[in-house]
This record gives sequence, C-alpha cells and structure tokens, in this order.
Amino acid sequence: MHNISTEGHDRAILVGIELGAAEGISTEESLAELRALTLSAGADVEATVSQKLKAPDPRTFIGKGKAAEVREIAQQSHATVVIFDDALSPAQARNLENELKLRVIDRSQLILDIFALRARTLEGKLQVEIAQLAYLQPRLTRQWSHLSRVRGGGGGSAGGASSGGGVGTRGPGETQLEVDRRRLREKLTRLRVRLRDVERTRTIQRRRRLEVPYPTVALVGYTNSGKSTLMNALTGAGVEAANRPFSTLDPTIRRLKLPGRLSVMVADTVGFIHRLPHGLIDAFKATLEEVRTADLLVHVVDASSELAGDRMEIVDRVLQEIGAGATPRVIAMNKCDLAENPPRVAGDHDIVAISALRGEGLDSLREAIARHFSGTRQEVAVTLAANRGDLVAMARRDGEVLSEEYCDGTVAMRALVSATVAGRLRKAAIAQA
Repeated sequence: MHNISTEGHDRAILVGIELGAAEGISTEESLAELRALTLSAGADVEATVSQKLKAPDPRTFIGKGKAAEVREIAQQSHATVVIFDDALSPAQARNLENELKLRVIDRSQLILDIFALRARTLEGKLQVEIAQLAYLQPRLTRQWSHLSRVRGGGGGSAGGASSGGGVGTRGPGETQLEVDRRRLREKLTRLRVRLRDVERTRTIQRRRRLEVPYPTVALVGYTNSGKSTLMNALTGAGVEAANRPFSTLDPTIRRLKLPGRLSVMVADTVGFIHRLPHGLIDAFKATLEEVRTADLLVHVVDASSELAGDRMEIVDRVLQEIGAGATPRVIAMNKCDLAENPPRVAGDHDIVAISALRGEGLDSLREAIARHFSGTRQEVAVTLAANRGDLVAMARRDGEVLSEEYCDGTVAMRALVSATVAGRLRKAAIAQA
C-alpha cells in the first residue's frame, strides 16, 4: 500500500475538484482540511490545485489538461506524491499514476495512513490493518503481467493450457496477481479472527464495568475539536492532546465525580471527519461501541470555527450511521473564549459554553451531565441482609443513601439511585411479612 513515508519528508501536491451545486463544506475548506491531514501524516505540502467540473472524469478524475498542469507543478517542486481530496476508483488511481509518473493516493488512504501512525493498542492496530487491506483488495493491479506457474498447467504445452488438464487444473496456473489476492484474503481472515478475540476481551471488560453500574458518557465530536483536552481537564487522564487531526484513536475511559454524589465513566473516542472512510467506520466498530452503548453523549464543538455548523451536521450523520443518533446529548461549545459567532443548535439539547484549555465552564458542564442522570434516578426502600454491605456501598457510589437502620441481622435502607442499581437492590431485598 502506497503510504506517506515516515522516513524523511514526502513532498505533496494536493488536488481537489469543485462540483456544481455542492452543499456543506466548500472545496477550499475541504482542501485546507486535507492540508492539515497531510501535515499530520508527516509530509510537506508544495502546492494545492483545484478544478471546477460538472462531474469527475471517469478515467483520470481531473481533466487531461489539469493532469498535465499537476505533472508540471510536481516536476518543478520535486514532489514525491499527489494526494486527491476525493475517493479515487482503482482504475482512476492507476491511470493517474501513469499520467503523473508519481505515487497517487486519495483522502481515504491518507486518513488510513494517519490511523496506522497513531494506533497504539493491539485492537487499534488490528483495526487499522484490516481497513488498509480491505482498501487495498480491489486496488491490486496487474503489474505482474507474466504468468507465474505456482500451480496447475505443469508440463503441458502453452497451446493446450486453456483446455487441457484435469478438473481444477485447467489454465496456465495462478497468476502473481491471483497469488497476491489470495494471500491478502487469507491475511484479512487471520486478522479478523484475531480482532474478534480482542473484541471479546473488550466486551468482557465492558460487562465488568456494567457490574459496577456507573452510567457511561462518551465524548464525541469532529476531529481536533478539543475532546482530549476536555477529557484531561475533567478527569486528569493524561491523554495526548495535540493540535492536529486524529491525535487520539484508542479510547480512554476514566471515572468522573459529578455534583449530587453521582459518578459516571467518561470515554474519550476517535474524532469524526468530513468523508470518513466507510471501511474505517466498519473496522472501528468495536471502538465506536463505546459511543453506541453510552448513556449520554457530550458533543464537543469547536465553536471558534467558521465551519462549526457544518461539522456538527457531519458528526450527527456519523452518529446516525453507527446507531447512536437517538442517544441523549449535551452540547459543549468549546473554545468559547475564541468564538465570535457560535453556531445555532437544533433540538432541545443542553448547551454549555466551555474552554477546556482554560478550564472555563467545566462546573456548568458537570452540572448539565448530572442533571441528565439525576432525572433518571429512583428512590427505593428495601430491607437487606446485614452482610450485604457490598450493595449498601454500591448504592453510596451510585447515588445517595437517604437512611439506613440496622436491626436483627438486617438493614432497612432508603436510597436515591440509578434504575440499574434500584433493580439490583429490589432483587436482593428480603421479603417483608
């Protein structure tokens, strides 16, 4: 797979097209984002080229004249790679490499490359490799035009190769391309089996967290919106918070104490982006499970960005795609100290202005999260065996014990707790005559 080199600096030309009646993020804005992604991948940007088209050229994506212009700019700037802002078909990528005499990658491949650089956990690395190989699968080219007689056809004449031999051995044998495709399929199968094993472990860990029934809150948002900075400010997690796209890939989960004796588990998750590759969403479903199973989402918005409204819509679309569109949420308008015109928000979500970097508005955010969960708490009155101190302690951790009286080997308790804990207390309660 042609990736951005991590040894030395690649020199990149960025290319995008502007189609008529396009909505949302403009070509100029999208190319600016592509520039940030390219720099994040460790390459230098030598030039940016765009073209207005009614529709992409089916053969080379951009027009023939524009391709010649890109080739000339690349020669003058000694570029080593051309990065397209849109998804290229395998044929378009091959044709462009032949035209430009340079490596050609598209936005999806660039994002996969950044993910490969940033993945730290075994699960993250497996997910990225699966996404990369799945991307590569239809892009294996016939660069080995010779026929490698790996199997079949042995000893027969070339003229009889197409009709001779026994069942399953007809033909000249397996081409190098077929060998590579088979090996790639086999490797994908092995990686998916390994990932399932790792995911099984994560599922067990998630179930154990549910046994200590803290509600879960997932931080979501567009990449580089300040989620990791907020995670650190709330929980002291020490997550890397760099001013670059996708600085955080692997989820981090920490406990957070809220007003009203509430505690929740907070998960910092991978950022979303304009045209996030679908293969990546599929590969990262286990990681995104933290989002899908969360009781509450905190949507972190870079309120200082002119694109904040468009980016909120992109996050909403991805949330719908992964099955989290209906999850309740609090909107955290981050970088409020830099925001001149914060975006308008549709719906009846709680909206809190914060600056994660300066620590402003964090108390208000904690209160907004606590308000959501305090409305879901139940008052329960039960009598338990006195040796069930574990359940009393659970009620204290989860909510508020209003009263407890010990008498004749029992404890009568009233508590304000989550529905989950209320159910456990009732299940363990001693029936009263």
